[in-house]
Amino acid sequence: MIKFDETFRKEVNQVAPYIQGKTEDEVRRRYHLDKVVKLGSNENPYGPYYHARQAIRRSVEDINRYPEDDFIETKRVIADQFDLKPDNVGLGSGAGNIIETISKMFLNAGDEVLITKQSYRLYREVSKLMGAKVIEIPLTDDFQYNLAAFKAQITEKTKLIWICNPNNPTSAVTDPTLLESFIAGLPEHVWVVIDEAYAEFSNPDQLPNLRQFIGRKRVIVLRTFSKFYGLAGIRLGYLLADQQAIAAYDTVTEPFNSSRAALAAAIVSLKYDQGQAKRVLKRIQGDREGLTESLELLGLEVAKSEANFVFAKLPEGAPSALKMSQQLMAQGVIIRDGTPWGYPQHIRITIGKHDELEYFLQKLTSILSE
Repeated sequence: MIKFDETFRKEVNQVAPYIQGKTEDEVRRRYHLDKVVKLGSNENPYGPYYHARQAIRRSVEDINRYPEDDFIETKRVIADQFDLKPDNVGLGSGAGNIIETISKMFLNAGDEVLITKQSYRLYREVSKLMGAKVIEIPLTDDFQYNLAAFKAQITEKTKLIWICNPNNPTSAVTDPTLLESFIAGLPEHVWVVIDEAYAEFSNPDQLPNLRQFIGRKRVIVLRTFSKFYGLAGIRLGYLLADQQAIAAYDTVTEPFNSSRAALAAAIVSLKYDQGQAKRVLKRIQGDREGLTESLELLGLEVAKSEANFVFAKLPEGAPSALKMSQQLMAQGVIIRDGTPWGYPQHIRITIGKHDELEYFLQKLTSILSE
């Protein structure tokens, strides 16, 4: 890691850079491959959907102008989905931008932040950058948030709690009844951010009713168009919260923080692409079930997934997750190794297209049989 000199903010030296998954072009060049299958970044291979594609093309005509009423219309359409008001909706250029902005809104040096150790690492790094003390609480053995341990760690200095549900990388959801009870019991000085980036891939019965807390508890719900709607490349996320929190967010965030193309695609995705989205969801859920069964037949232990990826423990005697991911990459398959999250025998596989999953299983079977 680079050591920055004293002219930089001191917290910069305490923050680890985000390490993204390998790209197809990078792997193709490195290993001189003709075919590369990317199953490492939890992208939706079927997006963007039909009307979103058309809207993106039309938006190019006005790309020389800043967005105008697109912001208002996008907020209105999102609010309607949740029976909220547009003043309860904030926008950002992807979930990462929103996470950073939320940290700027709330955190002072010395504030305490609670996260789980095995989750999206950006929560930790942006909190540390703001000078907060980050307290990490491990997941339970069955990949649940240990909410009792979280509650025990709350002090007068606790400002933010970050919860990813479904959790990345473990793919599990936390029991909705327990999570609702936990939120209801939080003290008034604590804000909780529930990151639901993968919620649309879940069974709705497995998710908490967070709408009930908007305006009643200090809750922020975070979602994105990157995953379910396949718009990762044009970056758009949103948050739901009470009007005071959204006003603060809009004050702190950068001007014009969402592109014309992203806003146009988001509006039509929600208004006109729902039929196609439901068909894609059914396909992804079916392939998720099929991949789980295939991996279990190969001896892997697969966590129950409510996301568009699966998290699996390699069988006894298999290479480590790091070595497995390197061997698969050399054969043209990109997955994620669980070692950075503390799972050196686990791998994370995105639900790609059916033929991509077959290709991955073929290469995995070959490596395991050696």
